[in-house]
Amino acid sequence: MLKTTKELLSEAQNKGYAVPQFNVYNLETLRSVVEAAEEMNSPVILAVTPGTRRFSGDAYMHALAHTAAKVSSVPIAYHLDHHTSIVDVVPSLKLGAKSIMIDASMETFENNVRIVKEAVETAHGYGASVEGELGKLIGTEEDITVEEGEDALTDPEMAKEFVERTGVDTLAVAIGTAHGLYKSKPNLDFDRLKKIREAVDVPLVLHGASGVSEEDVRKCIAYGVSKVNIATELKIPFAEALRDYFKAHPNEQDPRKYFTPAKEALKEVVLQKIRMCKSEGKAL
Repeated sequence: MLKTTKELLSEAQNKGYAVPQFNVYNLETLRSVVEAAEEMNSPVILAVTPGTRRFSGDAYMHALAHTAAKVSSVPIAYHLDHHTSIVDVVPSLKLGAKSIMIDASMETFENNVRIVKEAVETAHGYGASVEGELGKLIGTEEDITVEEGEDALTDPEMAKEFVERTGVDTLAVAIGTAHGLYKSKPNLDFDRLKKIREAVDVPLVLHGASGVSEEDVRKCIAYGVSKVNIATELKIPFAEALRDYFKAHPNEQDPRKYFTPAKEALKEVVLQKIRMCKSEGKAL
């Protein structure tokens, strides 16, 4: 049975580790993530973006996630990431999705509160948990782009008000990370993160963790982050392994053969990130 992120993250928050979230796109990427989680006995969050839902289809992706949760030995949450409207995710909620993110961070504070509060009221009616975001991460995530100079870090006092007024279950914060690849080492504001943790009691989420050092991620966890999102660092090795395979076997036509090294390459990254999040052995 699929879990809510609230269930997984409450446990992580209480015990001082983070649950890793991995973006998945199809059967091959999803199975690689789940197999790694099973090997490490780690809870895991499978995330799909609006683009993935359009590409692979709601019913297909939900069926894959539901099957994984049914047959797997570890707790699994299926999360609809970076959606901008509750209307967009209602079809998935009706299918049984138990976790959504409504990203209204590009809106004014008042509009962000209004949009996320509406999402919370709707999603809770389906037994699903809701993640909101306050602050803006530089970079591109699906249909949302924040240019350099437009990013904004999360204000701790506004975070407190946001959580209280929306009733959101988890909060994504901006402390200096970015979506996509980093051009230089990110400079994270740990003092800000500590103040946010003191201001709110819901689990905190770190977006843009691909490329952030293990040392910095673990410091974020120590300061209260309970969920760490990974996407770009999965896509790169998967694509590189496919390219390498076709260079060596230009006439191969069997997907079972060329997807195998790609799955293994992605799985290795998942194993590393589970260790980084300290969620190994934490399956309930």
